[in-house]
Amino acid sequence: MRLLAILFLMLCSVAVQAKSEGERVRAWTLEDQYGDAVMIAPDTRLLLVASSRKAADVVNEALEGLPEGFLESHMALYVADVSRMPKMITRMVMVPAMRSASYSVLLDYDSKVAPAHLGQGDEVLWLGLEGLVVEERRTFDSPEALRQALEALP
Repeated sequence: MRLLAILFLMLCSVAVQAKSEGERVRAWTLEDQYGDAVMIAPDTRLLLVASSRKAADVVNEALEGLPEGFLESHMALYVADVSRMPKMITRMVMVPAMRSASYSVLLDYDSKVAPAHLGQGDEVLWLGLEGLVVEERRTFDSPEALRQALEALP
């Protein structure tokens, strides 16, 4: 029994670990708030992942007021894990509300991307990529700090 508990805890800890530097991000395709399919490309330089409502609020506030096309011009993608929200509410309320954003929000309906990277955290995960290999991993829990990091992008 004790061995089973230890194995279970080990599996849980592996499931919530984020990608570490040097690891490769698997290719995936997600739908944005307009229903367009977006695939992570080898030239993607930054992946922002929000696995909770609180983390999504941090990203949304940090991106507020930045020029339209900011993420695209920096080869960045923003993924929001919406898997824990009832699909009907997501599709009828949240997605239409997201359409007012001046940036693309990739919706992870099935926890296809987010839990593999962040688990259930309230922090925004920043993965700096080079050819889909993680070069930098940071987390943010404040919109101000995230905004400052975004504005410092080359």
